[in-house]
Amino acid sequence: MRPSRMRSAGLLAAVAAAALLAAAPAHADTVVDWNVHATNALVTTATPPAPQPPPVQTIHLAMVHGAVYDAVNAIDRRHEPYLVKPRARRWYSKDAAAATAAYRVLVSIVPAQQPALQEHLSASLASIPNGRAESGGIAVGEAAAAAMIAARTNDGRFGAFRFPVGTKPGQWRPVLPMFVNDPNAWVAHVKPFMIPAQSHFGSDGPYDLGSRRYAREFDEVKRLGSATSGERTADQTDAARFWAEGPMIITRAVRELSARFCLKTADNARLFAMLYLTGADSLISVWYDKARWLFWRPITAIQEADDDGNPATEADPGWLPLINNPPYPDHPSGLVGVVTAMGETLEDFFGTDRIAFSATSMNPPMSTRSFGSFSEAIEEVVDARVWSGIHFRNADEDAARIGKQVAHWRDHYYFGKKHH
Repeated sequence: MRPSRMRSAGLLAAVAAAALLAAAPAHADTVVDWNVHATNALVTTATPPAPQPPPVQTIHLAMVHGAVYDAVNAIDRRHEPYLVKPRARRWYSKDAAAATAAYRVLVSIVPAQQPALQEHLSASLASIPNGRAESGGIAVGEAAAAAMIAARTNDGRFGAFRFPVGTKPGQWRPVLPMFVNDPNAWVAHVKPFMIPAQSHFGSDGPYDLGSRRYAREFDEVKRLGSATSGERTADQTDAARFWAEGPMIITRAVRELSARFCLKTADNARLFAMLYLTGADSLISVWYDKARWLFWRPITAIQEADDDGNPATEADPGWLPLINNPPYPDHPSGLVGVVTAMGETLEDFFGTDRIAFSATSMNPPMSTRSFGSFSEAIEEVVDARVWSGIHFRNADEDAARIGKQVAHWRDHYYFGKKHH
């Protein structure tokens, strides 16, 4: 049995029972509270140069929750550490450890948010009785945070790399609406959290421009991804707009799953760490692959099809996608990669794919969509990026494979039960 499928009897019982009941009233613990604080600091209320885009925020959430996991796990002792195992007594406060670790890592990432984060830390510690359990937990949290900060120093974040701009058929170039070259292209060269190298998992690349497969995918996105498509259904349009928000949809859904299954602090620490470290390595892999292939977006391909050498493609100089393009190459899809990695992680953690859940997107018109399983959500996001008009299907399918490969690597090598 793979390490992360070695669920405790208690957790499996909780999952089985909760699957038969309506969702429990929302609750939160310190790990979930600090997930909210972290996403607010990085995304919602962040000061310039934030809010951070999905690849950057996911990397930083991996840092935060990796440290939280090591801090809590040092006290809980049930699983292998990620980076370090600070010395700890079993009676140390896990809440103090989690809050301290999250605070220290966040302040290192967004120092401008320190006053607000300090208030959150004070509130977290105020709920814990003063004494040796609290002080011990604080010390463990400090040690775990220091290890994470040291491990991610000079890790490639905020480097000078930008995607090379091409002019020939098939080569990526900045497009509407802003004609921007991704200022966060450096994600391609960030040191991964778990996999051996950025290039460890990759794709075979886009289809050849002269091939029939390329022509078929060209036709699909041209028909279904157009801003004025008459073939795309209302539900497909809703799905495209829903997923345009990005992986924060999954973050909110996981908070609700945590509440539904009444997860305790140690389980939440492990779940969120698994989620973001897997998601971060998937995005790093995808960005590295984008830099390798530098393939043009459908908007460029369709508008300039007269030059692609394929007689089965027909140009439409006025074609526009339903959703605005992000400022980086097409292949493979970042959103599909990270959602697949996270969906596979949730299946590994809970021991089953068949957990129904709903999620709400903050993108207008703020729709809610429901899924019968984690894999159902993954399948929809693959389709949705075609319906959005911003990806060829092959870019989505290759990204899903990368996300699964990263998740399987994590499942084999990280977060397993501690062997005595």
